[in-house]
Amino acid sequence: MKRFFKIFGLLLVLLLGSLAFWLWTPGPQNFDEEAAIEAAKAYDARIIRDKYGVPHIYGKRDADVAFGLAYAQAEDDITNLQEGRSFTRGEMGLATGEEGAITDYLVAAIQARKVANEKYKTDLSSDTRAILEAYSAGINLYCAEMEGRCEPGFAPLTPQDIIAGFVARTPFYYGLDQQLTKLFDGDIELTETAFRARENYMKLDRRIVPGSNGIAVAPSRSTDGHTRLMVNSHQPFLGPAAWYEARLKSEEGWDMIGGMFPGTPFISHGTSPDLGWAITVNKPDLVDFFKLKVNDEKGPTQYMMDGKWLDFEMEEITIRVKLWGPFSFPSKQIIRRSVHGPVFDTPKGFFAASFAGDRNIKAIEQWYKMNKATNKQEWLAAMQIQGIPSFNFVYADKEGNIGYYYNAQVPDRAAGWDWSIAVPGDRSDLVWKGIRPFGSAAPIVSNPSTGYVVNANHTPFESTGDPDKPKRADFPPHYGISDVTTNRGLRAQALYGGDTPISGEEFLRYKMDNRYAEDSRLRIFLRKLAENPNIKDKIEFEKALALFASWDGSTNIDQRAAGLAIRTGQIAKGIQINDEGPEETDPVKALRQAIAEYEQGFDRIDPTWGEVNRLKRGKVDLPLTGGPDVLRAIYSIENPKDGSLAAIAGDSYILYVDWDTNGVANIQTIHQFGSATQDENSPHYADQSMLFSQEKFKTPAMTLEDLLAQASADYRPGKLNQKE
Repeated sequence: MKRFFKIFGLLLVLLLGSLAFWLWTPGPQNFDEEAAIEAAKAYDARIIRDKYGVPHIYGKRDADVAFGLAYAQAEDDITNLQEGRSFTRGEMGLATGEEGAITDYLVAAIQARKVANEKYKTDLSSDTRAILEAYSAGINLYCAEMEGRCEPGFAPLTPQDIIAGFVARTPFYYGLDQQLTKLFDGDIELTETAFRARENYMKLDRRIVPGSNGIAVAPSRSTDGHTRLMVNSHQPFLGPAAWYEARLKSEEGWDMIGGMFPGTPFISHGTSPDLGWAITVNKPDLVDFFKLKVNDEKGPTQYMMDGKWLDFEMEEITIRVKLWGPFSFPSKQIIRRSVHGPVFDTPKGFFAASFAGDRNIKAIEQWYKMNKATNKQEWLAAMQIQGIPSFNFVYADKEGNIGYYYNAQVPDRAAGWDWSIAVPGDRSDLVWKGIRPFGSAAPIVSNPSTGYVVNANHTPFESTGDPDKPKRADFPPHYGISDVTTNRGLRAQALYGGDTPISGEEFLRYKMDNRYAEDSRLRIFLRKLAENPNIKDKIEFEKALALFASWDGSTNIDQRAAGLAIRTGQIAKGIQINDEGPEETDPVKALRQAIAEYEQGFDRIDPTWGEVNRLKRGKVDLPLTGGPDVLRAIYSIENPKDGSLAAIAGDSYILYVDWDTNGVANIQTIHQFGSATQDENSPHYADQSMLFSQEKFKTPAMTLEDLLAQASADYRPGKLNQKE
């Protein structure tokens, strides 16, 4: 018997040891700090921070500038850099457990890392690869210089990490996650997959849909013959998708100032002395689903195509899901791919997805070439690379050219099919035949006679005035080009399209417009509310209806009707970033709930909007004008029953450029907080917030002489004598 228990005990120990070994999370990748420091010696970047702490990166080569940019970003925002890499490396499951593992599966399914490794040397120019290698070296130097600066496993960063980030993230902007939701309709867990992927990356509550404004006015519409551009993307205030400002200048001709996300090695939107652009989100139909016939519904290895069985491209992956302490569960999953694209096992069978940007790594090449462009022809040549799957672009330059470009990788689909639903996956004639050339399949407005272009995530058919508007009839329905407008689109057309000529002061004032149009969704909703027989003439709603009747649609800080009006609309789903929101809920319930919330939080239903709408950052707490879907866009998801609302998204980094009649650029910018994203003790943690609250701009120094006169820091990363 004792022998039995000894054997049993030994087996139990072996079993538990094996289990512990199986569940033990592998250690982080090795990082050779000395090699990283040695690699950094190949670069020489000078970082000069202006009085607001914004980094201005100077270098002889473009690669030197990319190296310096990476180092500056790491100094200011290493937290979000690390989180972004966890997303693209498929390691969210280790950080957040099951929720993150769902995201890891989706990133693996679209083969972000695999394609980055396979196509790095074949699909990118040597110049672009040099930028990525230099940027990686800058991050790695920052991590190598001091133990504990970076999380274990983050470094070494590689160019492939950066590429995978672009491949994985970009489809969320045109709505791949929303299309997958439709595919998985009926299965709660799978439906949540799409939403969680966006939230895990963007840190943006699904109730807030990112939007943007892009506006350009030509000399012909200006009082002084100037060309003006407004770059005004609406993003989260914090997280991996929050804007970071930098100036980049090399002796090889790279000269840009603007905004980028953490982990991006170039300017995403901004301006050079010669030209600039704004980007806004569009959502063309760039996703199609194909219903597959498979050889085994439980574990298929083949699918039918033109009467023949074809093998799936199959790969077994391991996703590690955090348990506790050093332990994680290794979940093995099969990734399948057909000629259409990634394959998903859904409650309704197996479906393949074709989507824009699939296995395409050239977005990085395109962004870099756009950064280097010195005139419209070079900029358009970069756009023809078609690496960026979507986005509206609003363009302007010192020569007086302006333009609106509905950028989209529109697929070459078979005619005669309803592509809004899944089509048969066993016919080769339905497989995408590539994408249509830039400029041939989507609306473009170039140097319109009207002298202006605007986009505020609204239909491109209202991007300018007559006779230059794109015509709906010129674009087939299956392109998925929206006819929907936004309140911002209505107001932009009314202001920029309704005034000629426009002065510089008016151009800026119109951008900061905080009014809801009479024919906006919210104002229409409130008028219907007042006539609702269950609300009209009811004593409990009398004060609220009087407020609404007196409201001019503005969101000034002294406005007393805005809070209740906006909150009622939000509860009733009567106000969205666009008109694609769900149907309205019970308006009586919505109004009653909004009244109760304000009475609980403010002891009245009509506090001033400045009491409600706040910019909060550390010890800073300032009133804000603006609201959801106004040109001065401000978003919050908090409940007024708890008091004032902290803005979390909307107007954030804004850039304004004004080229005079000699082509000289006057550039102004503002950020909602400051350059020190993470350091609460930095003087630049919230040093721009007061200006932002007051709707004012700062003027960055664009010459070395002016910059040095106000520099708060001047150093060369990786050099023994860093300080200048």
